Amino acid sequence: MSDKLRETLDRRDFMIASIATVGVSTALALNAGVANAQENAASSTAAAPSTSQGTVYTGDSIDGKRVVSTLDTGDLEPGKKHLLYFQGAQMPTGQRWNVSVIVAKGAQPGKRMTLTSGVHGDEMSSIHTVQTVMNMLDPAQMSGTVMAVLDIARPAVESMQRRWPNSGRGADLIDMNREWPGNENGISATSRHAGLLFNRLLKPNSDLAIDFHTGTTGFEVAAFNIGDRTLPDVKIMTDLYPVGQIWDDPVYPSVLHNALVDVGIPCFTPEIGAARVLDPDMIALFVEGTMNVLKNYGIVAGPIGRTAADANVFIGNSAFPIIATEGGFVEHLVKLDEEVKAGQKTTIQRNTFGEVVAEYTSAVDGRVTGLRSDVTCDPGNPLAFILFKSASSDSSETYPE
Repeated sequence: MSDKLRETLDRRDFMIASIATVGVSTALALNAGVANAQENAASSTAAAPSTSQGTVYTGDSIDGKRVVSTLDTGDLEPGKKHLLYFQGAQMPTGQRWNVSVIVAKGAQPGKRMTLTSGVHGDEMSSIHTVQTVMNMLDPAQMSGTVMAVLDIARPAVESMQRRWPNSGRGADLIDMNREWPGNENGISATSRHAGLLFNRLLKPNSDLAIDFHTGTTGFEVAAFNIGDRTLPDVKIMTDLYPVGQIWDDPVYPSVLHNALVDVGIPCFTPEIGAARVLDPDMIALFVEGTMNVLKNYGIVAGPIGRTAADANVFIGNSAFPIIATEGGFVEHLVKLDEEVKAGQKTTIQRNTFGEVVAEYTSAVDGRVTGLRSDVTCDPGNPLAFILFKSASSDSSETYPE
């Protein structure tokens, strides 16, 4: 990849999670395969012991919900749902960013699953997916615990923008999905907030985790999962979703799902369509898949529903970026999840006179996994990403932001 392309492509403007976790590389490499979740589920059924030192209540209550600065779900009463606020980093006023937490504590012991959303503040379908799953759970019939952390980047959610507004050096915006595992004494409120959540909430209470995202404002994505499928539990979980694409890619260390993996908690990221809106059809797919995961690990009872095999899933390990060389108005000739061939025209650009100033093609055979949804575009912005299967096994590339 040229230095010029590295300088001009800002990956944070693409997707996640994550896909802020999208790489510019045309040859990201990982081994991809199809897992049989039912046959392999037994590989990780033993629950890990909690490392928490016990729940610490601040003494505050907000709308009847108690505030904690440290949580040990083992302290909570079994067979019930518990609605809490977790005390995060301070605001410039000295008040705290309190994060919404729901714990469905099963009547019987079992695995501890954590569902996170709101790491980016414009990702509404991800939050709604987690809300829907939690509303479906009956703790009296569960074995184990499901913890939902719904609005992690609170100030970003409040303003429905991707990044955390920081006042440290004038107006600044920080992508919280570049801060994990954070630092409780870090140089920004974002880093400190991540450190508090990671050390006192997420890490001590999780055997498995799923970090839900959507595309970013201005860039829409297909329904897919992204994670390192060389990890047995990640492979099992991603195969349990009835979605059409899986991106077999660990991405880089500072995203939440990799920070959890680094401390021994298998985690991956679902991507649920466009930012700022609710997509009921996509949400339903990811709710079904998440319930499949909970059933697979024995947290809730019931038969497994549709899976990736039923969706005829396409598994790729690389994404080809189509980058705007001109400024202008964008017109796509392909749709999300559409199969494309190398050399196929995908996008054209026009100037204000309506004259075509650029035409773009795919260099690979694959599936459309992301498309710019904002019509106007500066040169250097991503227009599309094509998920494909790379023959390369070199995953040493440093991904630019």
